[in-house]
Amino acid sequence: MQFFKKDYLFNEDYNLKRYVTYLKNFKKYHYLLTILVKKDIKKKYKDSVLGILWSLLNPMLNMIIITIVFSTLFNRHIDNFPVYVLSGMMTFEFFSSGTNSSMNSIITSANLIKKVYIPKYIFTLSKTISSFIFFLVSLIVLAIIMLFTKANVNLNLLYAPIYLLLLFIFTCGISLILSTIIVFFRDIEHLYGVFVRALMYASAIFYPAEIIPPKYQFILTLNPIYHFIEGFRFAVYYGLPLNYKNLLICFVIASISMIVGILVFEKNQDKFILHI
Repeated sequence: MQFFKKDYLFNEDYNLKRYVTYLKNFKKYHYLLTILVKKDIKKKYKDSVLGILWSLLNPMLNMIIITIVFSTLFNRHIDNFPVYVLSGMMTFEFFSSGTNSSMNSIITSANLIKKVYIPKYIFTLSKTISSFIFFLVSLIVLAIIMLFTKANVNLNLLYAPIYLLLLFIFTCGISLILSTIIVFFRDIEHLYGVFVRALMYASAIFYPAEIIPPKYQFILTLNPIYHFIEGFRFAVYYGLPLNYKNLLICFVIASISMIVGILVFEKNQDKFILHI
């Protein structure tokens, strides 16, 4: 199965027309996207006593556990360890949950796809948006912890949404790629689980990047999620102004991810019905 084809990827006229079509379809089917997102939100906490409150409790409980386990190791290196951990953990968790839930979006929507015409990317996008909404709700926990620990809060906090938007775009692109590949290669789900776990440990979530020997620092720079986590921490944890080098890296990563995601998905979507 060829997911990439040079002539297809670099045909500017063809790709431009496809982007225009995507925008028109998005406007036409936005109501369906809204319905799917609402359905995902209701389904996740159906029959749950606490409901969406779990979006607040999960990150808080995870933060407490990680703080207890790792604070004794890194507390001397990291000020306000809870905020440091939570800002990194929640950012990574959105990427992980967003891509994992989106991966099977085409397969789980097979019955509907076979019956009526709906732009297939709507199913993938709805899963990513749902995860992003849960992520935004969970940020309430981060705000509470920042106030409780008297974190360094200033106007530079306003830069945080820029990184969240770029992270959302990046996650959408990866989700489109994964939801395409899994239609033809179901084992990717298991391989991706291992990959994400390794990626988490290489993202400096609960340890300072400085403890990694200089000769291995390149591992962090090769990890795209690390750049988004660092950018988010610049605004939320360090209270620093925009780091333009980091911002440019995040912008390039997000743009490439989305462009490649759209192209891969578009090239293969007509074959989905034969494999789902």
